[in-house]
Amino acid sequence: MKFTARPWWPWAKRALVAAFFLAVTYLLVRYARGVDWGEVKASLLELPRSVLVQAMLLAAASHVVYSLLDLVGRYYTGHRLGKRKTMQVSYISYAFNLNLGSLVGGVGFRYRLYSRLGLGYGQITRILTLSMITNWLGYILLAGLVFTIAPLQLPPNWKLDSEGLRLLGVALLGACFGYLLLCGISKKRSWTVRGHDIELPTLRMAFGQLGISSTHWIFMSAVPWVLLQGQVDFPTAMSVLLIAAIAGVIVHIPAGLGVVEAVFIALLSHRIPEHQLLGALLAYRAVFYVAPLIVGALMYLKVEVRARKQVAAA
Repeated sequence: MKFTARPWWPWAKRALVAAFFLAVTYLLVRYARGVDWGEVKASLLELPRSVLVQAMLLAAASHVVYSLLDLVGRYYTGHRLGKRKTMQVSYISYAFNLNLGSLVGGVGFRYRLYSRLGLGYGQITRILTLSMITNWLGYILLAGLVFTIAPLQLPPNWKLDSEGLRLLGVALLGACFGYLLLCGISKKRSWTVRGHDIELPTLRMAFGQLGISSTHWIFMSAVPWVLLQGQVDFPTAMSVLLIAAIAGVIVHIPAGLGVVEAVFIALLSHRIPEHQLLGALLAYRAVFYVAPLIVGALMYLKVEVRARKQVAAA
């Protein structure tokens, strides 16, 4: 009698995600009970106008740089959409991706908008795949650098030390170097995965991917750093943000709601008063998540109205 082994990984993955989600919820409830929300509100209102303006400009720069990711996809696939339209699609998708999740924003909006502009599903899939790879390449490079060169000083009551992060950083840098090496010297340039042809980018394109994505993550990390007004150094702010970003991906909560706050509180509350930390994070959500979403929604509405007019005219 033969017994078919049941796949265990999907269940294990769900269990890990559920455990992480419960841990995040526990941290939020634990800290929320001890927080003076009146002080948080006061800390938020006391943020200097110049600091808020800097944060808004950095957030805007980060979103604009992110919109360049799809220009790499434009060059990669060879489609003839204008650069402005391509960046517009990328911007709208990212704004909704941050707030509603990757399935709705990063995937759904790209397919809808690009298909309206005449691109086929094969081209859209290649653009989407390359955009995701490009985004995480910059993450891997920066995380590798900060974890290796300036590893985060973890809270004193943690049993872990910074050496674990340093080793992780070395591994990430190795992965980044491996990608560049593959793009530069690999003789095999294409593979077929589930019916889709995947072509390896050139070394020049790979460097472009790293440059655009790294700049995006640097601007993004600078937003909470500016709002914290120098209470931690920039590598520390970047390290915490990068950890929060990957935690948000693991938990799959739209906008990383609560996850970002939990990570910042867990890693920085021993150095920054909690009310100041939460006040800065609320401002961060406003300038990096909410404001771009409003702009992206208006841009999307304009695209939809124009598309309907074209259909009616035809």
